[in-house]
Amino acid sequence: KFFADFIALADRIVSGATLLEKMLATDPPAWEMAIEIKQVEEACDTVTHEIIQRLNRTFVTPIDREDIYQIAKSLHDVMDAIDAAAGVVRRYRIPAMPYGARELASLIWRSTMQVKVAVEALEKKSGVHDRTVEINRLENAADQVHDEALRRLFEHEKDAVTIIKCKE
Repeated sequence: KFFADFIALADRIVSGATLLEKMLATDPPAWEMAIEIKQVEEACDTVTHEIIQRLNRTFVTPIDREDIYQIAKSLHDVMDAIDAAAGVVRRYRIPAMPYGARELASLIWRSTMQVKVAVEALEKKSGVHDRTVEINRLENAADQVHDEALRRLFEHEKDAVTIIKCKE
């Protein structure tokens, strides 16, 4: 049952990432999709809670207790981060997505798909390593997009400061 619940969490994470990608696809973003993402996050809360309760009642587990707890917590943390990102976009009514946001949403979706495949492979104990290598590659790609987005943000900020100084 633990493995089935991990897969259920991974499925919900993919759903959350799919919604985030759709939310950010337009300018302005589809702010109301944040509500749907919140519902997916709440469903993840329920599954995670059930895993922990079952873990506390189970004497013999298929893998180490600490590993079960950490997998459930880590999967839940991914959905929390997706929900937090959607919440910020909705809360501040960001009118247009800055450079990198859509690219990061796409990388998040691709990463969650790899997480899902890895979780499915976990019970079989085969193919998990290949997925972790791909997840790491996607993380590195996201780091590059993030760095470029920050560079552009501060480059733009410097331009704005220069313009203000010229006007003075």
